[in-house]
Amino acid sequence: MSIQAMEVRKRILGLDDNDTLNSMAMVGLVYKLRGQWDAAEELEVQVIETSKKKLGVDLPDTLTSMANRASTYRNQGCWDTAEELEVQVMETSKKKLGVDHADTLTSMHNLAFTWQRAGRQPEAVGLMEECVRSRKRVLVLDHLDTMLSCTALAAWKAEQSKGL
Repeated sequence: MSIQAMEVRKRILGLDDNDTLNSMAMVGLVYKLRGQWDAAEELEVQVIETSKKKLGVDLPDTLTSMANRASTYRNQGCWDTAEELEVQVMETSKKKLGVDHADTLTSMHNLAFTWQRAGRQPEAVGLMEECVRSRKRVLVLDHLDTMLSCTALAAWKAEQSKGL
C-alpha cells in the first residue's frame, strides 16, 4: 500500500512535492526494515537529492533524509560512509538548530552508535556521555530518548570495564 501511495503521489503531485518525498522516505524505511538495502538506497538518494534542490542542504527535512541514509550505511556496516554523513548532519544541526535541539542530540546519539559498532569505543563513549548530559538537561531523565542514551552508555561502559 505504501508503494501504491508513493506512485500515486509521484504521478499526481510530482517528484518534488513534500508529500511525495515523505511517501518515498516511508517506502525506503519499509525496504530497510525488510533488508532490501539496494531498493532503500535508491529511494533515500532520490529523497536527499530532491530535498537538497527544493529545500536546501541545511533544513530539517533534508537533514532527516541524510540521517536515514546514514542509518542504512550503518546497518550495512559501511562505517566510514555512515560517519561522514552523520558528522555532516550533526554539525549542520548544531549550526542551524542549536546544540541542544532534539534533532542535534539524536544525530549525536546516532554518530556514537556508528563509532561503537565500528570498534571506536573510547570515542563512542565520550560522545554518548556528552549526549546524555545534554539530554538530561534538555529533555529530563525520564524522557525515552534520554533513557535510550543512558542505557547504551551504561552497556558500553560495562563492556569497557570487562575489557571487551
